Amino acid sequence: MLPTHATPRRRGSSLLPTYLRRLIKPKQMDFEYTFWLMLQLCVSPKTVYRHTSYHRQTKHQWARDDPAFVIVCCVLVACAATAYCIAFSSSLSHTLFSVASAVAVDFLLIGAVICTIGWFVSNKFLKKSSQHAHPSEQHVEWMYAFDVHCNSYFPLFILLYVLQFLCSPVLLHRNLLSTILSITLYTVALSYYHYLNFLGYSALPFLDRTEVFLWPIGGIVMTAVFAMLTNFNPARFTLSFYFV
Repeated sequence: MLPTHATPRRRGSSLLPTYLRRLIKPKQMDFEYTFWLMLQLCVSPKTVYRHTSYHRQTKHQWARDDPAFVIVCCVLVACAATAYCIAFSSSLSHTLFSVASAVAVDFLLIGAVICTIGWFVSNKFLKKSSQHAHPSEQHVEWMYAFDVHCNSYFPLFILLYVLQFLCSPVLLHRNLLSTILSITLYTVALSYYHYLNFLGYSALPFLDRTEVFLWPIGGIVMTAVFAMLTNFNPARFTLSFYFV
């Protein structure tokens, strides 16, 4: 019978070494499961977090100990950034800078900031008060918060990297239809990102009031209305920022 508990120190100390060890040994990464997760995040995201509960029961931690998801996301972001640079005739130096920036800043650094905020807020303000649960069972792991960001980022990548690239000939026109389509694309992508954040934190049974992670969607919708009134095209703005 599997053990039902583990000491907090052992769990916390073993996760990072295991993660780093698999990072340099690709054969230990489960890419098949990673691609399945990516598909489910787009079609049935709640299924992903049901499997997170199974992972908690078998591995005694909420966070993944396999870096395959992060590696695949980095490769996909790098490939997409390269495609944009080729399409917009960037120089080699600008291409290298754009690819490095997309992976290191847009995905990893900004993601680390966002997940740190979620990790802090959830641990500081959203934990249920219980006198019977062990304190270690009521703590959101930072690595789990980063997993939530990565999960949320993949559908956003599909929409704002892949779909935007394919639709850029239409989105970059200076007309009302292009502006509406661009605003809709960004609103859906950013709102879905925060919805998946909400699912990730609400999957933890010791957290309460996780609907706070849905609050940014209200701001996104208000911004979309303002953009519509001012004829602001976010696709034109974003691409001109990177490639002009």
